[in-house]
Amino acid sequence: MSVFENYARFDQDDASVVVIIGSGAGGGTLANELAQKGIDVVVLEAGSFNDRLDFHADEWPAFSQLSWLDNRTTSGDWRIAKDFPNLPTWICKTVGGTTVHWAGASLRFQPHEFSAKSHYGEVAGANLLDWPIGYEDLEPFYIQAEKKMGVTRTNGNKGLPGNNNFKVMHAGAEKMGYACTTGHMAINSETRDGRPGCQQRGFCFQGCRFGAKWSTLYTELPAAAKTGHMELRTDCHVAQIEHDAQGKATGVTYFDASGQLQRQKARLVAVAGNSIETPRLLLNSASSLFPQGMANSSGQVGRNYMRHTTGSVYATFDKPVHMYRGTTMAGLISNEAKHDPSRGFVGGYEMETLSLGLPFMAAFLDPGAWGEQFTHAMDQYENMAGMWIVGEDMPQESNRITLHGELKDQHGLPVPNVHYDDHPNDLAMRDHGFKQGAALYRSVGALETYEVPPYPSTHNLGTCRMSEKAADGVCNAFGRTHDVPNLFISDGSQFTSSAAENPTLTIVTLAIRQAGHIAELMSRGEV
Repeated sequence: MSVFENYARFDQDDASVVVIIGSGAGGGTLANELAQKGIDVVVLEAGSFNDRLDFHADEWPAFSQLSWLDNRTTSGDWRIAKDFPNLPTWICKTVGGTTVHWAGASLRFQPHEFSAKSHYGEVAGANLLDWPIGYEDLEPFYIQAEKKMGVTRTNGNKGLPGNNNFKVMHAGAEKMGYACTTGHMAINSETRDGRPGCQQRGFCFQGCRFGAKWSTLYTELPAAAKTGHMELRTDCHVAQIEHDAQGKATGVTYFDASGQLQRQKARLVAVAGNSIETPRLLLNSASSLFPQGMANSSGQVGRNYMRHTTGSVYATFDKPVHMYRGTTMAGLISNEAKHDPSRGFVGGYEMETLSLGLPFMAAFLDPGAWGEQFTHAMDQYENMAGMWIVGEDMPQESNRITLHGELKDQHGLPVPNVHYDDHPNDLAMRDHGFKQGAALYRSVGALETYEVPPYPSTHNLGTCRMSEKAADGVCNAFGRTHDVPNLFISDGSQFTSSAAENPTLTIVTLAIRQAGHIAELMSRGEV
């Protein structure tokens, strides 16, 4: 039985509640922030409840348990369309959303990244736009988020220890003139907030059984439930947002666990379904008043999809590294996360330790490969070290989420198609990252290096972006949609540009700020 079943229940005809769609970094945080203010909230989560003890220390069973495996289609020139055509994004369908799966890296955006268009200038083929907010607007909320999440190396929290994968990276960083630490991680380095410190178990992506890693599953959502102001409904897939004759949101319809269509009335709706499902829902909510989809008078819903410029570098050594032991991503080099166009591209990228278990390594090292070279690499697995390159990619209007014209999901709703073409800037950045990563490993005696193509995307951003002008985007500086005054975007969909840093800390930061704004609007009777 779910721990949430003993708390508040709200009537489906109760039009005073805030409905939040999704329970991850944005939705789960927003739910708790509002509940703590005494605002009644109904959270609709498409996935099931999986407790910490349910998690698998086995990659493929964990993947099947946690991932959003509903059918999708893919198009564009990115390699994902070839390697993983029905799984372009690796997100979760479970209570807590992708905060169950994430590695914990918690980095603030840099001030210049909020003004990408002004700072970088015109970039051919890119649809760059400055955010309608700046770093100074978010700084106090970054502090709140870091305290909430227990981010290491902030607020007196110690850094995590370095595993062997980190030690290899650190040694190479010194040779390259880079600075390397175990970074800012939302993973307890010691007992905090009733949860233990990291046990260095090595299955961060499969769900943290000890609860050392911050996840809304066992932090924000239980805290919200205990206030008596939040109800969590699981296995509830939202089909459509409804509205009145004036275009104001009045509630949602959703399919429950038995597949029956239900309706929940609402005073306000916040969508936090990730950058694929959020625009899909808005497009599926088209009506005579919103023929292009809800909140889409600009035509920007679904457009400007970003997934970070990623790739991995692995290297083999003459002695065992056992990179899979210890925290998955506690190792960070930020020297290349700067704007230096002399490198041949705008924006920058982070270099972060990464390890995959042997089953995932076999799937992702070179998808579809077989033969002597591939098996040789697998034979060297114990002697491997690895890193992930994550950098700012360029928003493009043509990179977008659309509704498939024919294929339907299990509920009869059109499935999303994810279209993405790599921008030349993305390719130049990835190539630079590959070269620097390989050089780092060679500087400490690597025998071989492997340039690994991007995995299915976990950093899904854009598609409902913030903009100062309604014609340029979907929502304003608080995530409030330009077209519908009581409809909010509460996840990474609202990102105007991607920056170089992992997005979860900023999603949580925006949710905290948004909650305060919503409470103010409600107190003034504006929504």
